[in-house]
Amino acid sequence: MTRLSVNINKFATLRNARGGNLPDVLKAALDCERFGAQGITVHPRPDERHIRYTDARNLKEVVSTEYNIEGNPVESFKELVATIVPHQVTLVPDAHDVLTSNAGWDTKTNLRMLTQMVDFFHAKKIRCSLFVDPLPDMIKYAADTGTDRIELYTQAYAYGYQSDREKAVLPYIKAAKTATSLGLGINAGHDLNLENVRFFVQTVPNVLEVSIGHALVCEAIYFGLENTIQRYLHELT
Repeated sequence: MTRLSVNINKFATLRNARGGNLPDVLKAALDCERFGAQGITVHPRPDERHIRYTDARNLKEVVSTEYNIEGNPVESFKELVATIVPHQVTLVPDAHDVLTSNAGWDTKTNLRMLTQMVDFFHAKKIRCSLFVDPLPDMIKYAADTGTDRIELYTQAYAYGYQSDREKAVLPYIKAAKTATSLGLGINAGHDLNLENVRFFVQTVPNVLEVSIGHALVCEAIYFGLENTIQRYLHELT
């Protein structure tokens, strides 16, 4: 079974839109775990427009499943993760002004920097994952950094799912086979939802974990949070 890590950024976005502490981000994380989620993901950005650095620190005290922190390894992020020591850090090359992550790493160009980052986090006993497009060359250079896992950027799959899901998933099958041959664990995320996630995990081999936030929170508006998480667990079985 592929594990479900719930990205709780959108709870923080809603809280920040009004001020105060509604919804309570820590309670949201605990509820997601109580309803069956096997991990909690946050993506704190330097402008703190959703998850704040204080949220990331406070969550460390309450999350009992896997805690995954993702982000661009700028100095402030690096220091934050080193202080918290989550189970996993996912390095994402998002610029400070993008709305959401929109590309994987160029692992060839950034090989030296990423290797240094992986070495730094490994010294803290933190599992490392690199956010990558489904390109065999990028995955091969990712392996050269010493990372434990990659996270496949699944936007292209999600966009192509409606028109031709077999064609849309093909690059991910090839990418997963490349990653497995290199000894890398495979995570996946971005625009996965209740409609398209089952086909992905049943077709792409060896997917260990999916990280889902925006779609899950939107679906929870209609289905309720507990029911939505249970639906995802069913789809991932």
